[in-house]
Amino acid sequence: MFEVENLQVSYGQSQVIHDISFKVDKNETLAIMGRNGMGKTTLFKSLMGILPSQADKVSIAGVSVGGMESHQRVANGIAYVPQGRMIFSNLTVQENIETGLQVSKMKSIPDEIFALFPVLHDMRHRKGGNLSGGQQQQLAIARALVTNPKVLLLDEPTEGIQPSIIKDIAKVLNEIRKMREITIIVSEQVLSFTMEIADRIIVIEKGKFIHEDMRADVDAAMIKKYLTV
Repeated sequence: MFEVENLQVSYGQSQVIHDISFKVDKNETLAIMGRNGMGKTTLFKSLMGILPSQADKVSIAGVSVGGMESHQRVANGIAYVPQGRMIFSNLTVQENIETGLQVSKMKSIPDEIFALFPVLHDMRHRKGGNLSGGQQQQLAIARALVTNPKVLLLDEPTEGIQPSIIKDIAKVLNEIRKMREITIIVSEQVLSFTMEIADRIIVIEKGKFIHEDMRADVDAAMIKKYLTV
């Protein structure tokens, strides 16, 4: 479903992503784990076309998107929930979600979105800026889902969120996969969360992939060493 070959990203003379290659299947969840400053957000922004990059291949369902602008990548089936959520604080919950509808050509928010996020239905007339961090994260995911993506990128979705809401988000991501059979790629530092959702875990360090495991084979102690300073 999603394939990347020899991706490189540089800031000026400094290369920060070094020849990264990976494939993610339809209905697979991949977690990319690493400490702050190891390249996770840079990688995700380059996959979205927000940062310039070089790659032999970036494709979604066989369609090459490597030279495309961000909005073209969205139209081809990639959705992005950035670190820090980036919701529109002055728009209502409903208006925030509706900003994604123009991509999918749907006229109204599908019932399944509010079924996944009942709290958003209850708060649909409330301003986004008045929601808690966890509610804003759910809103950002809902907004991404109405674009009807084939691939969903989530950058540090648990950052600044209380543990009970982290469990809710894990549950929702697993539900989304059952309903939509989409590919999910998540960057994370919380191992307990990734073990709830991921089929496969890759560790990134200094812009390179240095370790990979299927979830069943994960050595938690070793992954935690990579995540501690």
